[in-house]
Amino acid sequence: MQFREDETSRIIEMAWEDRTPFEAIHTLFKLDEQAVIQLMRRNLKPRSFNSWRTRVSGRKTKHLHMRSKDIVRGYCKTQYKHR
Repeated sequence: MQFREDETSRIIEMAWEDRTPFEAIHTLFKLDEQAVIQLMRRNLKPRSFNSWRTRVSGRKTKHLHMRSKDIVRGYCKTQYKHR
């Protein structure tokens, strides 16, 4: 899939956010986890990509099925910039 620059930037931002699950990215952009990984690999420097992969691998907040049932939202309402 081809994305505009602003969409690619938003996907990368969402992927870096701790509490935004891959399922939220899929809902908005129709990218599954593997597609997000490929997009990140193409758009980040190798060291940044490796840091990101280490950070998100196995992170419970990045996968809805691994999250606590007490978490009912995907993000902190104060983390987004007003546009």
